[in-house]
Amino acid sequence: MTLPKPHHSPALSEVKEKVAGGALAEARNDLEVLLKQSPNDIEALYLYAVVCRYLGDSQASLQTLAHLKSLSPAHSRAHQEEGHVLRSMGNTENALAAYHRAIQLNPALRASLRESLKILRKQGRDREAVRVQIQLEQLEALPKPLAAAIDLVAQNKLLKAEAICRSFLQQHPKHVEAMRLLADIGVKLGVLDDAEFLLENARVFEPDNIQVHMDYVQVLRKRQKFAAALEQAEQLLAKNPQHPQFKSLSAIEHMQTGDYETALSLLDEVLEQIPNDPRTLTTQGHALKTCGRSEDAVAAYRRAVTYHPEHGEAFYSLANLKTYLFADEEIAQMEAQLSNSNLGFMDRVHLNFALAKAYEDRNMYAEAFAFYEHGNQLKKNQSRYDADRMHEEFAQTKALCTADFFAARADFGNPSVDPIFVLGLPRAGSTLLEQILSSHSQVDGTLELPNILSLSQQLRRRKEDGGYPAVLQHLTPQECETFGHNYLEETQIHRVGAPFFVDKMPNNFRHIGLIKLILPNAKIIDARRDPMACCFSGYKQLFAEGQEFSYSLADIGRYYKDYVDLMAHWDRVLPSYVLRVSHEDVVADLEGQVRRILDFCQLPFEEACLRYYETERNVRTPSSEQVRQPIFKDGVEQWKNFEPWLAPLKDALGDLAENQ
Repeated sequence: MTLPKPHHSPALSEVKEKVAGGALAEARNDLEVLLKQSPNDIEALYLYAVVCRYLGDSQASLQTLAHLKSLSPAHSRAHQEEGHVLRSMGNTENALAAYHRAIQLNPALRASLRESLKILRKQGRDREAVRVQIQLEQLEALPKPLAAAIDLVAQNKLLKAEAICRSFLQQHPKHVEAMRLLADIGVKLGVLDDAEFLLENARVFEPDNIQVHMDYVQVLRKRQKFAAALEQAEQLLAKNPQHPQFKSLSAIEHMQTGDYETALSLLDEVLEQIPNDPRTLTTQGHALKTCGRSEDAVAAYRRAVTYHPEHGEAFYSLANLKTYLFADEEIAQMEAQLSNSNLGFMDRVHLNFALAKAYEDRNMYAEAFAFYEHGNQLKKNQSRYDADRMHEEFAQTKALCTADFFAARADFGNPSVDPIFVLGLPRAGSTLLEQILSSHSQVDGTLELPNILSLSQQLRRRKEDGGYPAVLQHLTPQECETFGHNYLEETQIHRVGAPFFVDKMPNNFRHIGLIKLILPNAKIIDARRDPMACCFSGYKQLFAEGQEFSYSLADIGRYYKDYVDLMAHWDRVLPSYVLRVSHEDVVADLEGQVRRILDFCQLPFEEACLRYYETERNVRTPSSEQVRQPIFKDGVEQWKNFEPWLAPLKDALGDLAENQ
């Protein structure tokens, strides 16, 4: 399209008024001015596509929508608008597919449901039409506030959606769908205890509601109540033993409890019913990888992409093994998928990270960085992370948690010496330290346990006490003892009998003050790695959840700098409470650092800790394959291959970037 020279910068609100008033040509000109200045403005792109359709310029509309979807693949209204354009062109089959994608992303889009229904009825596809009719009727029967909340969730406007649901539930406290929706929002916000409570009550009100039951299982899993989640999944399966979805759910819960034999058997049954199902094959690959059966895991992932090359997670899972090298045809296959503007959001993200790893392995660093950057930008666009807000919380923590504060609470908490917390930033070597420790006969390795983070979220909602971290000053001795006791009870399921256990949730460094109050005799190890190496390794890693600072070089650099500053504070106010272990020191002198770590944990030296790679245990982190090998030095300075593109990271780190 030919863009005119800008004469002024019209506000989008002005353009919307022109569209509403029918001044479409003028609105289009204004939007072209806006888009010349900001070619990736999502809202302007969407409105431009709509205006082009109104003006009968279908090709311009489709081109704009393709660009919009490449920037924001989960933009449900872009897919709906594409359906409208294709329908106007008489391309009903592709219009139907576009409407289907829109509804998957946002079940509250009535227009997509209505237009789909018209097309299906006209084509005589009665069975499909009935399903859409039921979905439309359910949506229209839903109270308007809940439909609005569903729409807001699809737009990632979670706080607004939460406020609407809470207000509605105050008036209708037993409305199950409202409870389910609020629980879903709670999961997305990390408020898991509230989500569990809501679904538990919804199950009482409607015990036969399958969706509520399945949501309940998933929340129990996220809270790492694995035994309870498995029990609930087994109840579902008992009601319909041949249901493939219930088998898959049960398999996942068996994996969480360490019963991989049963899980793999169930997944085999699902694949007999639904041959080559990509999600099932990928889950099977994850189970095999965790068990250490790497070759079988590769076979499962490759089978998934052979039959479903659009399934980005399987490609990324191959890359995430860290040891897999992609062939030329696999790279071509992934790049071909990225050219599909209708590729799902997470499929696109996964493929970008997989291609980045593929090109990095070929020493094609410019190409690799471009894919890392695009994959991270997609995630950043969906993120609610606020670096300023995080920095302010760190400042509040330091102001509150002084040496005098802890001295006044010296007798608080549960006296147990069982936990060993390994914390810091992701990709700093914590998995290696956990593997070393869990190779000791007196230490159980566990997982990245969410219990401390969940407790901090619970305390955060005590607004009457100032929220978190201000609430820490109001905790009573009895509360702290109870919190410590509850932590030990809740984590017991992960232990297999050793007197000590490792909790390696990295972000617990933010909550060392809370840990000191509830578990004063716990051991804390800070896994530290060179700033540039650690931050870029985090940027390269696509985390499942919970590390939203990692999607931007500037954000991750600032987070690292704030982390170092906070850890220095803990050293000042809680001297000798934290042991700092440098990854580079472990690589250079394994035995010396192992002895130092064991001395700190008051454990006798055991030779097995030096042969940590021989220890057989399930490892569920991205480093699972690496910690099954002897220590290697190759990765220490890999970040330098990407140095030409890391200026934003260096700027954010400041002096830390120079003190390598």
